[in-house]
Amino acid sequence: MKIVRFLEKGNIGFGLIDSTGKKVFSSDALFEVNKYEDLISFIDVIDMKKLRLEYNFDDLHLCAPIIPTKNILCIGKNYYDHILEFDGSMEDIERVKENPIFFSKALTSIIGPMEDIDSHSNMTNELDYEAELGVIISKDCQNVSYEQALDYVFGYTIINDVTARDLQKKHQQWFKGKSLDTFCPSGPWVVTKDEIEDSNNLNITLSVNGEVRQKANTKLMIHDIAKQISVLSQGMTLKAGDVIATGTPQGVGMGFKPPKFLQVGDEVTITIEKIGRLTNKIV
Repeated sequence: MKIVRFLEKGNIGFGLIDSTGKKVFSSDALFEVNKYEDLISFIDVIDMKKLRLEYNFDDLHLCAPIIPTKNILCIGKNYYDHILEFDGSMEDIERVKENPIFFSKALTSIIGPMEDIDSHSNMTNELDYEAELGVIISKDCQNVSYEQALDYVFGYTIINDVTARDLQKKHQQWFKGKSLDTFCPSGPWVVTKDEIEDSNNLNITLSVNGEVRQKANTKLMIHDIAKQISVLSQGMTLKAGDVIATGTPQGVGMGFKPPKFLQVGDEVTITIEKIGRLTNKIV
């Protein structure tokens, strides 16, 4: 199923998109759910026949479908060609193959589909994009084995890991340059795990003003989704509703010569097979 989070008359609720994609069904109870981990428990017992509130999908203001309990968990340098486009070497690749690189993005960076990305032009001249598959954890877990890791996946969404490259360099780490307000567009909804046969084999594309910049497949990830969950969970509890951004492929703006950084007025669209399309504009 596809689950949306939307604003209706000043209240935020969750709903399920019907098979036509034109209707969204909800209930009073789904407006009372205020934490994503509560929704995960609730969704298991939802009876579609009892969702008596009906909306036209095109009339809804969609919000970011996921507000986790802690920072968004992110995987860096998880595609070979992405490492190489940053002038990385085979030695760099070998180091990354041994252990995933982890960082995080602040919750305050999250926005939804069709919401604007602030250029923060007073702070950065090197605004960049990163198309990523987002994974939502279904239940609390710790020390998960690789073989069992996918049992803890609730569903998937799309994430744009917007980044100020000059702030990355200035502060010599990734958190600040990736956590400015509006730097984590996500959505347009969550697709539950049962609808995606193999999340490690999904086409992923990003375009800017219609020009394709990134085009790859999640099978090219260095560390697959099960590996990411398993390694992250060692000694650290993952909570229901936590979100993992699984890394970006080749084609980011900084990787072009000369670089193709985002400008005010640009429209960025990410498409991931079997999930949907996420579009945001730079202002």
